[in-house]
Amino acid sequence: MKKLMLGNEAIARGAYEAGVHVASSYPGTPSTEITEFIAKYDEIYAEWAPNEKVAVEVASGAAIAGGRALSAMKHVGVNVAADPLFTMSYIGVNAGLVICVADDPGMHSSQNEQDSRNYAVAAKIPMLEPADSSDCRDFVKEAYKISEAFDTPVMVRLTTRVAHSQSEVELFPREAVPVRDYQKDAAKHVMVPANARPKHVIVEKRMADLAEYNNTASVNRVEMKDKKIGFIAAGIAYQYTREAFPDASILKLGMIHPLPTKLIEDFVKAVDVCYVIEELDPVIERQIRAMGLDVKGKELLTEIGEYSAGMLREKLGGDTTPVSYSVDEDIPVRPPVMCPGCSHRGVFYVLNKLKLAVSGDIGCYSLGCAKPLDSIDSIICMGASISGLHGMEKARGREFAKKSVAVLGDSTFLHSGVTGLMDMVYNKGTSTVIILDNSITGMTGHQDNPATGKTIKGEPAKQVDLEKLCHAIGVDLVTVADPFDVTTFEKVLREHLAAEEPSVIIAQRPCALLKKAGYTGCCTITDACKNCKMCMKLGCPAISMTENGPVIDSTLCNGCGLCKNICKFGSIVDVTR
Repeated sequence: MKKLMLGNEAIARGAYEAGVHVASSYPGTPSTEITEFIAKYDEIYAEWAPNEKVAVEVASGAAIAGGRALSAMKHVGVNVAADPLFTMSYIGVNAGLVICVADDPGMHSSQNEQDSRNYAVAAKIPMLEPADSSDCRDFVKEAYKISEAFDTPVMVRLTTRVAHSQSEVELFPREAVPVRDYQKDAAKHVMVPANARPKHVIVEKRMADLAEYNNTASVNRVEMKDKKIGFIAAGIAYQYTREAFPDASILKLGMIHPLPTKLIEDFVKAVDVCYVIEELDPVIERQIRAMGLDVKGKELLTEIGEYSAGMLREKLGGDTTPVSYSVDEDIPVRPPVMCPGCSHRGVFYVLNKLKLAVSGDIGCYSLGCAKPLDSIDSIICMGASISGLHGMEKARGREFAKKSVAVLGDSTFLHSGVTGLMDMVYNKGTSTVIILDNSITGMTGHQDNPATGKTIKGEPAKQVDLEKLCHAIGVDLVTVADPFDVTTFEKVLREHLAAEEPSVIIAQRPCALLKKAGYTGCCTITDACKNCKMCMKLGCPAISMTENGPVIDSTLCNGCGLCKNICKFGSIVDVTR
C-alpha cells in the first residue's frame, strides 16, 4: 500500500514500522508534526516534554532501559539538548536511539539559520539526511539498525522543504521489536571521568568503523550519467540538483557523517569536474577538500538561505530558460500579525503606551515587536527574556527596572524561563515578569504543555499552577490579570514596577483560536466615532483606516471586544452576524 505523506509524517511512520516504544519531544517548526503523527499510533508512548533537553533525556533513558526511542526538535532545540546528546555519544545505547532535527534554511520560522550537521560532527554521532518522504521512512528504520549495530545514537536531519513537502511512501507493517533486557553496567552508563576516558577511545574507533560501513551503505546512491560534470548532494539539495541538471552524474549521500570517503574519492575521480551542493555551511565540502580532492562549492554558491533549481542553473551554467514569471507591479509586503482577538494584544498595547523597555522571548507574541505595537526591545532565545532582563537591571540599576519588563508565554516559561526567574529571585533582582498565559503552546500549532492539564493524546494530566510555582520560587508579589481589561492591567503593571522586589503578572486569557475563548459575533464602529485613531494602535488586522475613518471587517472580527475597551467615546459596539 502506498500513501502520499509529509516528510514529518513519514518520519513518524518509519518510527512506527521500526517498533519504536517511546517518543519524547518539544514542539518547534518545522519538526512539530513528527511527534504529533507519532502520537496517533497507540503502540508508541508519546509525550511533549517541557524542553528539548528533557526530551532527549527521556528518550535516552528509554533506550538505556531497552526500548527503541525517538526525540524530535528544530535546529535551535539541539542547542538546548546538547548536554545529554554529547554524553549519550559516549554512553551509547541498549536499544536504538534516534534524534530527529529539522533545520530551517531561509529562517521561515526561526531566529537563526544554524546548520545542525555541525552538531553531528562535534558530538561524533552519525547523521542521515533524507531527500523525500520515502527516504524519511526508510532512513529512520535504517537509523535504528545503525544505532544498535554500532552502539550509538543516530541523528536524522531534515530541512523545512523535506519536512513539509509530500511524496509517495510505501507502507509496511510494524516490526515486533521486544524491549531488550536491562542490566546494571556502570562502566558503560556512568560517565564519570574514569569511565569516560576509555569511552572516548571507543567513540573514535566507532566513527572509523562507521565511515568504512558508509562506503557500501544502501542509503547512498551513485547516479552515473554524463561524466563531464558531477555533483555530490544530500537532502533537498539533491532534489534541486537533479532538477537543474537532469543529465549530470550525482552522488546522492544518505549518511552525511561520517562521510563515505572511498565512495566519494571514486566518484570525484570518475567525473571531469565535481561540485558539492549543500545549503548553509560547507560541512561536506570542507571534509572532501581535507581528503585532498578537487571539488567546487561555496566559492560559487552562498552559505546563506535556501537554494533552488533556478539558482543552481544560474550559478553553475545550466539551462537558464525561465521556468517562472514575475509581475512588474510593486506588490505591498504582508508582514505577519497577531490574530484578531489575540490575548497578547492588550499587554503590548499597554507596554507601548507606557514606553517601557521590554525583554522579549520566543513565541507568537514575538510579533509584539512589529508596528504599531512596537513594544519588544530584544529577543535572544527561549526563556532568555527573564535572565536577560535581570542582566539589564544589574548593568543599569534599579531605576532601569522601574521602566522595564520581561514577557514570555506559559509554555516558554516552563521550557526555560523558570530557571531565569529563580536566578532573579536568588540574586536579589527587582524586575517585573509578565507571563502571557494563553492556555496553549500557540506558535507551533496548539500543542499542550504542563500548564494545560492535557497530554499529547488529550488525556487529563496534572496541571502546573503558574501562580503557585512562582510563589514557590520565592516571588511574593504575583498577580493574575486579564490583559483585555486594559485599565486594570495598566494599574497592576504600575504597582508591580514600583515594588522594590521581584514580581510576576500572569496575563491570563485563552488564545483566540481556542473554543474556550468563547468569542462570538463581531464589533462595528458607529457614527459616534471621533476619528481619534486609538483603535488603530492595537494593530488588529480586522481594523483598517479609510478616508471616512476606521472600519471593522466583519469577516475578520471575532467580537473579542478589546477595541471596545480602549475606545473612549463608546463608538464601538457589538453586533450579531
